[in-house]
Amino acid sequence: MQIALHATLDVAHRRRACACGAGRAAAGRLARPLGGLLLAAATSLLPTVAFAQAPADSGAHGGSDVAAGPVPTATPMSLADALAYAHAHEPAIRAAVAQVSTAEANARVPRAAWQPRFAASAQLFAATANNTTASYLVADDMAIPRIGGTTSVSQSNAGWNPYASSFVGLSALQEVFDFGRIAAATAAADANVVIASHAADAQRLDVELAVEEAYFGVYAAKGVLKASEDAYERSKTHRDLAKAGVEAGLRSPIERTRAEATLAQFEIARIRAKGGVAIAQSVLAASIGAPERAVDVTGSAPITAALPSLADAIRSAAKRDPLLHEALARLSAQEKTTTAISATLRPNLFATGTITGRAGGEAPSGTGGAPAGSGFLPDVPNWDVGIVMSWTVFDGVTLASRNASRVAERVRKEEIALYQEREVAAVTQGYVQVSVAKDAVPALQDAVRGALANYAQADARFRAGLGNAVELADAEDLRTTAEVQLAIGLFAVARARAVFGRAIAEGL
Repeated sequence: MQIALHATLDVAHRRRACACGAGRAAAGRLARPLGGLLLAAATSLLPTVAFAQAPADSGAHGGSDVAAGPVPTATPMSLADALAYAHAHEPAIRAAVAQVSTAEANARVPRAAWQPRFAASAQLFAATANNTTASYLVADDMAIPRIGGTTSVSQSNAGWNPYASSFVGLSALQEVFDFGRIAAATAAADANVVIASHAADAQRLDVELAVEEAYFGVYAAKGVLKASEDAYERSKTHRDLAKAGVEAGLRSPIERTRAEATLAQFEIARIRAKGGVAIAQSVLAASIGAPERAVDVTGSAPITAALPSLADAIRSAAKRDPLLHEALARLSAQEKTTTAISATLRPNLFATGTITGRAGGEAPSGTGGAPAGSGFLPDVPNWDVGIVMSWTVFDGVTLASRNASRVAERVRKEEIALYQEREVAAVTQGYVQVSVAKDAVPALQDAVRGALANYAQADARFRAGLGNAVELADAEDLRTTAEVQLAIGLFAVARARAVFGRAIAEGL
């Protein structure tokens, strides 16, 4: 007979289900923080405690203690301190905060369109000079009026000799009235800040859930360790009694070999349980972003909060869940993006002012003489101020972009409905899981009490010489199994309550 107890926390599957339940799959963000990844990997080994009865012909075991190997020293920390530390140091939270700062910086970009622009240009080149003495190129952000001065000629008598031409200038542009273009672009950028803020809240709740799972996981691992150590000590005592009985001729040698085989199995379980505690502490350290290799819990496990009614929980989730608010913000941002695209087709009114110096190598019309510097010295000054209105009356690309954005609005609306549906399912599922986990605790406690009574009877019979090692091993196995299951059951309650709290955004 062999009984194996596996307290495997399928965190990866649970996190995906929780994310989909809140609608995160629709948003395409299934990435988990580092703490969640480590928790999924490490807790798959925590704890695997096997209590097995060896065959009667198994080899004898000396019963000496086997060291579990070096483990990192764990720094004790309360749950509140662990959560506060994670808020300040966990990389996923810090990255989410940085995303909000990035969105805020991007939101300042369209507002900068109200600031004046200054541009300068200096040009020197050779070109023909038919109908102008100063040839120039129009540079970006340079508003340069064209000035002509040479005689206008026909194609048949046009000259093809090159003349030098020089130009320097300083131009300023100032937005006067944008007909709502800048305001529309600003509103769309501000909407992205709201999206990033809700995403940061969701990331913080995910990290808090990972920390709480890891924190209660340490308590569960310690509960399993205590049960395995107690079983080992009791089994060691029984091995010594069996050995003494065999040496005194009061017991059969099979009693001793069976007791030694049982002791060996409990020793294996004890070693594995010690490793489980070390793993749980390292997972807790990783989940809060601590530089230490291990973080320990303090005192007894915190009492989980009482459950609200299911109706209140659903209303709370709809009111506070950042994923749902993020979906609503994405719809709003898409609508404002559509407006901003349409606004680019509105007129634009701006003021311009330019100071230039120019000269062309060809003689101006009517003067009969070449200018000083032969076009290499831009010594002819000009200035201008003006009001310019530009208007893109039709742009097929812009209209197509606006239509595409409107189609995306419909997608965002469907995503909101999906979020709401899955949110209700996630809250309901979490509520049932907490209820089931709590309902199982009294039965687990009854199982422990029954196993203790059975063990006391088997122990008394063994000490009185009425029972044998097989009977005692069965009772010991039943007791230890019940104690381990109770430790895991209490962890299941705390974990289910933490998952439920995440589903209703209890941390906000």
